[in-house]
Amino acid sequence: MTAIKNQMKLSFMSIPENVPLARVTVAAFASQLDFTLEDLEEIRVAVSEAVSNCIIHGYKNDPNYTVSIICTVFEDVLEISIEDQGVGIEDVSQAMQAAFSTESDRMGLGFTFMQSFMDKLNVESSLNKGTKVTMVKRPLDVAAAALEES
Repeated sequence: MTAIKNQMKLSFMSIPENVPLARVTVAAFASQLDFTLEDLEEIRVAVSEAVSNCIIHGYKNDPNYTVSIICTVFEDVLEISIEDQGVGIEDVSQAMQAAFSTESDRMGLGFTFMQSFMDKLNVESSLNKGTKVTMVKRPLDVAAAALEES
């Protein structure tokens, strides 16, 4: 990737009330790139899913922890990293399969949404150390140009 043009760091308590804060803040930051309204909505949904995973799965709904987000704008790319220091994911590839969830009342579509709405998704996790989800999104015109070049 090219040089960093802008960066934002946000940390907040692991409570459900902070999911909308994360959604709106990241979308507002992302708007400095040439994203469509549909792109911004997809970013909001992906961020909601990642932050919810931290709260529900990483911290088991314990509010005494922190979720951290780092958003970086490169020349034509948005990178979003969302991290917890929770229980971690035992099997990342299994967790990323559609309809898999460790909670019986959940649909297990969080990673599926993140994968479909973002250009790139990377999940790093260590048991009892936490999980870091990194998502990359390019504005549509930039993504199309990158495809044409390859």
